[in-house]
Amino acid sequence: MRTMNHAVFELHYHLTLQVKYRHELITDEILIRMESIFRDTLNKWRCSMLEFSGEKDRVHILFEAHPSLNLSQLIANLKTVNSRLIRKEFASYLSKWFWKPYFWSLSYGIKTVSRGADMDVIVKYIQQQERPQPVEPQS
Repeated sequence: MRTMNHAVFELHYHLTLQVKYRHELITDEILIRMESIFRDTLNKWRCSMLEFSGEKDRVHILFEAHPSLNLSQLIANLKTVNSRLIRKEFASYLSKWFWKPYFWSLSYGIKTVSRGADMDVIVKYIQQQERPQPVEPQS
């Protein structure tokens, strides 16, 4: 349980973001960078990342938030900041799929998660995502 002003709270969310057009383009290197960007952005919103993983076309983020949070603004900011930095840092790689400044689908999935069995199931689910494998340098 956390406290803020006159509130005692425990708010956990499971957020799923899908790559636009479901392109399977997330590499291990991109996923590692995404985790850092999402963690930093959540910290700026006074939230904390509890778990993160992804597949080639989506990411899963389990985070804790506070009650005064505007959830839709946070999600829009997470997508915008992540998209802008990933497109900038991996521009040549991503240019094969995107000609316009897009990365994430407009839609997203968000679910509240309770402590206990529900939380354990979600953490295990996120950890078991089929992460992209690191690409070996070519000789």
